[in-house]
Amino acid sequence: MPLLTRRNLLKASAVAGAYGVGIGVASKFGFAEAAPEPQVLKAMKTQAALTEVGPTKDIMTWGDQGMPPVLRMARGKPYAAKLTNTLDEPTTIHWHGLRIDNRMDGVPFMTQPYVYTNDSFDYNFTPPDTGTFWYHPHCNTLTQMGHGMTGVIVVEDPADPVFDAEVVLNLRDWRLGGDGQFIAPFRPRDAAKTGTYGTVRTANWHQEPQYDAPSGGLVRLRIAVTDVTRIYSLKMEGAEATVIAIDGNPVPKRFPLELLQIGPGQRLDLAVRMPDNEGAVATLEDIRGTNPKTLASLRATGQSLKRNAGDLGALAANPVPEADLSSAEKIPLLLSATAENAPVDSICGTLGYSFWAINKVPWPGDTPDPTAPLAELKQGKSYIFQLENVTPHLHPIHLHGMSFKVISSSTREVMPIVSDTYLIQPDEKVQLAFVADNPGDWLLHCHIIEHQKTGMTSYVRVV
Repeated sequence: MPLLTRRNLLKASAVAGAYGVGIGVASKFGFAEAAPEPQVLKAMKTQAALTEVGPTKDIMTWGDQGMPPVLRMARGKPYAAKLTNTLDEPTTIHWHGLRIDNRMDGVPFMTQPYVYTNDSFDYNFTPPDTGTFWYHPHCNTLTQMGHGMTGVIVVEDPADPVFDAEVVLNLRDWRLGGDGQFIAPFRPRDAAKTGTYGTVRTANWHQEPQYDAPSGGLVRLRIAVTDVTRIYSLKMEGAEATVIAIDGNPVPKRFPLELLQIGPGQRLDLAVRMPDNEGAVATLEDIRGTNPKTLASLRATGQSLKRNAGDLGALAANPVPEADLSSAEKIPLLLSATAENAPVDSICGTLGYSFWAINKVPWPGDTPDPTAPLAELKQGKSYIFQLENVTPHLHPIHLHGMSFKVISSSTREVMPIVSDTYLIQPDEKVQLAFVADNPGDWLLHCHIIEHQKTGMTSYVRVV
């Protein structure tokens, strides 16, 4: 399966049905069922009150309701969206964590063409997994994501246990100056380290929002870290919070949220047992760094429902194939810094630097003629990524189109979690096992966007 370049995409665009646009809905990873009525997602500019000094201009979003909508889907049911672009630059949508057809993955000039100004693109697929996911552009990502284009996806299953309330939190920063307007999205010296942090922190585009929930009830708190840089260390004060799912997949064994680190691209589902007393407040905090930060809070309302978190039923496992460790082929992946140099201009823009590399090869991402894949994988065969981080920084490594299981770490005992994004620690070696069950070219990259755009990106090919 050759990679798509600007030249051959322009040739192919004249062919009816190119890239699977408008030809049905993915069933598993193929196309079979008739498409439902599409949800229109209009890429547009707007303004929003993110600070007290006045509205921030040049916000980018989908739709005219401000924050990108929470997209609700059902496991095993066809979903369709029509992206219409009214921005003054190209864009796409990547459905982060969803194991769908490669043609729907939203990576320009690898899986689909640009969606130019005043053009549209039809996304049709059937989500095979339930859980919390998210969506964002894969085009000029530091600007488009940094200006607001990050939204949450909830894939529901009628067999899920019943909660008394659900709250969805979209956690992200904004790079704003004292006047509430956007400033430079990154600083090179920070891109070469942890990344450039935002100046205003929000949950659902608000600073420290509060939501009401039934006293003594069970709340499903869905958290998505859609920031381009920040890593969180989460804890809950004032209520019992139990981790029930990470990155869309049920955890093998539930555990209390005492302190959990998650990075950009990752998601967390909590069962929060609300306080019994009306007016009591449970607070979600980020205690990473020197100043703990309140992210959002839940206020108990009404008479206590006296629910017990231990009575909460199990989440259904997602149908992710189990890797055969006895026959799995091992693929070494070394994450490292690289000598600084200016890369060639890429299709979706470049930051003008190369600071990072995978297997000693820096790749700016979305390039006109990308290098060969890290590995060519046989469909249906088992593999193990042997991921080694020789840098002093954390990296949330995201694999498109497939899910892996964490099987070992050199630095800590790990739970065998199924995921699509792994937050690797400095000097850690980790093994991630998976079945190459989804054909196509799939990106593998750090989800700190400055790291991604300055070299820590590549792809694997499944044939």
